[in-house]
Amino acid sequence: MTEAGILLLAFALGSIPVANLISTRARGVDLRGQGTGTVSGTSLYRVAGFRWLVVGGILDVAKGAAAPLLAGGGRPTIAALAGGLAIAGHNWSPFLRGHGGRGIGPALGALAVNAWPGIPVLIGPWLIGRAIRQTGAGAFVGQALLTPVLAAIDGGSGALAGGAVALPMLMKRITSNSAPVVRSWRVYAHRLVFDRDPG
Repeated sequence: MTEAGILLLAFALGSIPVANLISTRARGVDLRGQGTGTVSGTSLYRVAGFRWLVVGGILDVAKGAAAPLLAGGGRPTIAALAGGLAIAGHNWSPFLRGHGGRGIGPALGALAVNAWPGIPVLIGPWLIGRAIRQTGAGAFVGQALLTPVLAAIDGGSGALAGGAVALPMLMKRITSNSAPVVRSWRVYAHRLVFDRDPG
């Protein structure tokens, strides 16, 4: 497959709104109208339960891994970009008019193929944050550490793999699924670190 084809396929696969499809089929609920409006595993779990969360999680990881696998081991730049595009498609799905999730599932799939040491770097701080009831801050730390840690482990290819995954996830934290009520650098900074609007 051509490099352009791999990148297009990555975005197309990533943009399939797995959690929302499952939620609407299993419970008749559009996740965009629930809670924060995020089409994520957490939202799916709240609406449909653990069994459907597992199904959705496996499919989200698979769509993040598929295009990087097609790129093969000889094209690390294309594989990294494919992982990032799968996450971008997931986060801003054209099927949901730009809504989407936070990118954790496809990020795990892309990292599993491109830079597996990034998985504990991404998940570890999130788990610590969850234990202290600061999940957003923990997720931010993991995303911020991803590129420098992978660069230290695997040089330029590690930095590229980490950056391609981290960038769309960090951008989603800032933009969320809706505009902040007050547009200021403080609101955007708060979103970046804590993944929610202040107040």
